[in-house]
Amino acid sequence: MGGQVYWNSGGSTTAAEQPAGMSDMEWQCRRWYPYCWLSGDHIVEQHVHNIDVMNWALGSHPISAMGMGGREVRRSGNIWDNFAVDYEYPGGVRFLSMCRQIPGCTDRVAERIVGAKGVAHINGNTGHIEGAQTYQAGRSPNPYLQEHADLLRSIRAGTALNEGLTVAESTLTAIMGRMSAYSGKLVTWDWALNESKLDLRPAKLEFGPLPVGPVPVQGQTPLI
Repeated sequence: MGGQVYWNSGGSTTAAEQPAGMSDMEWQCRRWYPYCWLSGDHIVEQHVHNIDVMNWALGSHPISAMGMGGREVRRSGNIWDNFAVDYEYPGGVRFLSMCRQIPGCTDRVAERIVGAKGVAHINGNTGHIEGAQTYQAGRSPNPYLQEHADLLRSIRAGTALNEGLTVAESTLTAIMGRMSAYSGKLVTWDWALNESKLDLRPAKLEFGPLPVGPVPVQGQTPLI
């Protein structure tokens, strides 16, 4: 019926010094995180994991996203440090997505999924369900080991294990949220997939000068 997903945690606010003699391109590639053309901003690089759970729980991707956020304390690159996005799914189902990288705030990295008969709380590889029939999950296997075990098992069994579509849809869901937040405009799935002309790559992929792009401003940054 709906829910919330979070990746609210601390983050670095300092700006490292570019070594003398190192080109802008090499510096940005080596210290890639704070540059949107390389990381996609932290909603795409980090919070996408929670967004992936959101799509998995609903078995679908959103039809629209309306986001907001900004840059309060970050001092390097051109990415933001906080986002909040309202995603609408088929049937009028809504999920709130929230992510923040600011030190000194309350941390929350979790998912909360609301169903007709209960609420599922997921925190890392533990969780529980509140409702008419409560459920407390035991500690799950290490997910980073389990995904390798599943892959090896599929190879030995000769069965395909292809998460390509799921990964692509979760990534576009996160990108939709970023695009909406940056511009202040509602973004639909169909528009982002079929009509958007956004290309974050530099004009030339070569070592040399590369000015840092401007920090996006809601209501001023165009939706491309």
